[in-house]
Amino acid sequence: MNKLLALLLATAFTSSIAATTSPTVEVKAEAPKTKQVCIDVQGKDGKPVIDPKTKKPKQDCKTVKVHKKHEGTAVPEKKK
Repeated sequence: MNKLLALLLATAFTSSIAATTSPTVEVKAEAPKTKQVCIDVQGKDGKPVIDPKTKKPKQDCKTVKVHKKHEGTAVPEKKK
């Protein structure tokens, strides 16, 4: 019984020390970088649809996230 009590006190003491000495880390939520991508709208015949007011092709625009490109390592060739 005494060993169990000592073990319980030791774990409580070490966890409280670890909690007080660990550095605090602030996590800042950054907004993801985005860019707008526009594609000309095409009719059934495959030609771009022209807006009658502006006389320019209609465009479908979407906002997409820009992902960070990771550099890869070369894949080693198999030995035969």
